[in-house]
Amino acid sequence: MLKPADIAPAQGIRTVGPESVDTLAAITADAFRDDPFNRWLFGGFDPMERTFANLARQIYAPNGFCQLLNEEGEDRAAAMWLMPGDSGDASLAGTLQTYWGLFASGGLGALKRGKAAGDAMAKHHPAQPHAYLFTVGVASAGRGRGLGRRLVGPVLDACDRSGTMAYLENSNPANRRFYASLGFERVDLFHPMADSPPLEPMQRLPR
Repeated sequence: MLKPADIAPAQGIRTVGPESVDTLAAITADAFRDDPFNRWLFGGFDPMERTFANLARQIYAPNGFCQLLNEEGEDRAAAMWLMPGDSGDASLAGTLQTYWGLFASGGLGALKRGKAAGDAMAKHHPAQPHAYLFTVGVASAGRGRGLGRRLVGPVLDACDRSGTMAYLENSNPANRRFYASLGFERVDLFHPMADSPPLEPMQRLPR
């Protein structure tokens, strides 16, 4: 089963924890600023960044595997994963904090949309052990230079060596070709609510 220790070091990439929550959230929100599903879900940039920070703080930094890619002295790309066996559940206090932050910055509509999205995503996760790529994003200043591919590449290589499936939900049709080039294939398409843009579950079998 894939473990963080199986992931080879790569130039410019470092594994981070709770101390980097704000950076993870800022890069991820910047990358998803114009994403159709996330625009529907959050209704604005502030609730988007605040919720990514809460999810990083409550789940992905303490329970999962988070990395930043630094180029020319600046953190330009961020990825948040759960490895096989990692818990995707926050504490009750953490869950309440995340939902309160979503409500406080996005209102009741954002809270309802967030709950529906979370429930639908959990329902579609594969039952077999897998590496879950929650987010990979490149800040606007670093786009067009292949940084996202560089960042996730070592984890996908480790998936291949360990025979581990990788899984994600694509929230932007414009990114389908990028994920397909990494070996991900669509397994479904679903709408968490009737008026939502679709989410596209994609899996990558080990090579």
